[in-house]
This record gives sequence, structure tokens and C-alpha cells, in this order.
Amino acid sequence: MDARVARTRARLQEALLELARERPASEVSISDIADRAGVNRSTFYQHYADRDTLLADALDAEIAKAGAQLNHSELDPDVPPAVLVDFLSHISLNVDIYRQALTGAASGAVIVRMRARVSEMIRESAPAVGFEVDRLPVDVMSAGVAGSVLGVITAWLEREPLEPPAVAAEWAWAALFGPGRTLEQRHVAETPES
Repeated sequence: MDARVARTRARLQEALLELARERPASEVSISDIADRAGVNRSTFYQHYADRDTLLADALDAEIAKAGAQLNHSELDPDVPPAVLVDFLSHISLNVDIYRQALTGAASGAVIVRMRARVSEMIRESAPAVGFEVDRLPVDVMSAGVAGSVLGVITAWLEREPLEPPAVAAEWAWAALFGPGRTLEQRHVAETPES
């Protein structure tokens, strides 16, 4: 990507995040974003089709800055991975923006990207935590699990006071594996005997 394009997109992303910290993102207009970024509306539309896509890009950039990287060697079915705690820590630092995007006037682009991010994390980590069941393709399993994790995140964001990210990570991990059981153990327990 051209450096000028990257700089303009970064300015637009930061402008939206700043404005969304001041008031609900749904109340921020394209003109507000362009003014804050120091560009005109036509420049905005050269880079983004709408505010929703800009918000999704801005949150993706923030997640990348937060350093949420998956390290398969750290995976343990009984302990949430550091990447999940990091991801939820990022969300807690931007709680109002995520509450708006996921629980209030939901942002379709943000939800789709979060589901894809969680699904990818699960798909990549499934073999490391012992999930190798022939009757359920990993991509199908990871999509279903991603929906569960997003449900946990959404429920967490609706709570007052907001529990620490590590607690939410424990809840999400328990939703995946059940308290004290690995996914493989849960599968064996749920499979009828022949």
C-alpha cells in the first residue's frame, strides 16, 4: 500500500476512534470524521465506503497494535491463551466503542471481522488442544465456537461493573472446553456409546 494512502487511512481511523470515545459511533458523521482527520469528504470516500468499514479497520489496527498474537506452544485447554486475554484487554480499554459496536447499534463489519478473527484463532489452535474429530470439519467447528466466544464477549460487555479481561477469558475458554474438561474429553462424553 502506498505510504500516503496508509497515512490517510490511519488518520481517518484515529479520527473515528477519538470521536467514538466522545460520543456513540452511530452519532459520528462522515463530515465529523473528515474534519477531525483534516481531509474532505471526497477523500474519505476514496478510502472507505462507509463508517462501519472504517470502524472495523480502526479496531483491527488497534488489535494489531495491542499485540494479540497466537503462540501455539502456550495453548492449554484448562487455561485461556495469552492472546485471548490480550484481545479482551484491548476490548476493555475501548469498552464504550465495543459496547456500541457489539451490543447497541451493532456494526455488521465489526461483528463479521471479530467472528473471523476468533474463528481463525480456533482453527489454528484446534490441533494444538487436541481437537481432531473426523465427523466435524475444523472450519465448521471454529465458526460455531467463534459464535459462542462472541456471545460471551457480548454478555461480558453488557455487565456493570465490567469484570477484568482475565475473568472474561476464563468464561470464554470455559464455553469452549467446559469447566475442567478439554474439548476432546467433552466430545467423548457427549458421543453415544455404540
